[in-house]
Amino acid sequence: MGLEMESMAASIGVSVPVLRFLLCYVATIPVSVLWRFVPGPLAKHIFAAASGAILSYLSFGFSSNLHFLVPMSLGYASMLFFRAHCGIITFLLGFGYLIGCHMYYMSGDAWKEGGIDATGALMVLTLKVISCAINYNDGILKEEGLREAQKKNRLIKLPSLIEYFGYCLSCGSHFAGPVFEMKDYLDCTESKGIWSPSEKGLSPSPFGAAVRALLQAAFCMALYLYLVPQFPLTRFTEPIYQEWGFWKRLSYQYMSGFTARWKYYFIWSISEASIILSGLGFSGWTDSSPPKPKWDRAKNVDILGVEFAKSAVQLPLVWNIQVSTWLRHYVYERLVKPGKKAGFFQLLATQTVSAVWHGLYPGYIIFFVQSALMIAGSRVIYRWQQSVPQGMDVVKNILVFLNFAYTVLVLNYSCVGFIVSTLSFTLTLSPSPYMHACT
Repeated sequence: MGLEMESMAASIGVSVPVLRFLLCYVATIPVSVLWRFVPGPLAKHIFAAASGAILSYLSFGFSSNLHFLVPMSLGYASMLFFRAHCGIITFLLGFGYLIGCHMYYMSGDAWKEGGIDATGALMVLTLKVISCAINYNDGILKEEGLREAQKKNRLIKLPSLIEYFGYCLSCGSHFAGPVFEMKDYLDCTESKGIWSPSEKGLSPSPFGAAVRALLQAAFCMALYLYLVPQFPLTRFTEPIYQEWGFWKRLSYQYMSGFTARWKYYFIWSISEASIILSGLGFSGWTDSSPPKPKWDRAKNVDILGVEFAKSAVQLPLVWNIQVSTWLRHYVYERLVKPGKKAGFFQLLATQTVSAVWHGLYPGYIIFFVQSALMIAGSRVIYRWQQSVPQGMDVVKNILVFLNFAYTVLVLNYSCVGFIVSTLSFTLTLSPSPYMHACT
């Protein structure tokens, strides 16, 4: 079996640990299908928790489940004993443990060398544990002072341990997301809310949407495998890169960022198919006749929305969508005082939390701080657009194009720091096109 794994891994150009992870990750699809047909809420919770733990063990080893148990236990204990403050307690303890794992494993270096560990899955699990605790904390607050998202997701009753474990490990959904709410998980398992049998007897079929997601995944992986040999990151450290002119350097950075994104598109397309097939991705019906099911809860990326974003402000709405939604609900909005408007502080704080969540590599932090500035700059250009008097459509269209060009340029220029992650590599790349243009 070991030799077969090695030959299979060599044939597709990955290490054995990465191949093992990919096989377990793809296995979340049939596991999710099985979960859909498990009878009764209790059996569903047990199956969700057990399948998630088994897939984690097969992918990362026994220690992964021990790591997952730490934030899960801390979060549940805080809800059980300190309800009035369980949200902030779980936030600090969850992120504290995640940061400790980031520092110990330094997963970015391992991933580049073909290794893999459970830190990526722990990142998703941490968000689920924190949101559950915060929503349970919101359950004791007066409803009239809550935002719509808080009203929708608040938990009045403490989930049982088996419900909690089923939610956290749900069929391997913690591998790469998408993040979803405890309230939605409970409603789905108990056939409540939008999952309850409708008066028309409609039952959403997930298969068409799942097939579309799988075809998208295949296309994304094919394009990534085609592009990655042509735009290797090692080129940045080669002497020939330093000899290139400004525009060639800039175009190579653009293509490196463009190439890297298709790997994420592939991963998220697989997870989208898995969540759709489980039924958890269902988000309601369209108003068309006949009504069609919507699967927005499973969607983590809008590929065309990313590649053709007219403004940097749109990027959090189309890239890593569910994590962006989590950051908006549990960081950005909660930093805004009642009666006040959000400003640059809330934006910068949210991007900083996102950077720390991804890891402590300087490249991550530099990228997310830059992204806050990028979004702020895009808002300025948008305000220019809005201030153009009527009848000056040409000027307005020029500003629309300027905002699009600005978004494409800055995103692909700054994202290289996220890809390479290390400080020396990031600083080597960041000033290079500008410095070359000025010499």
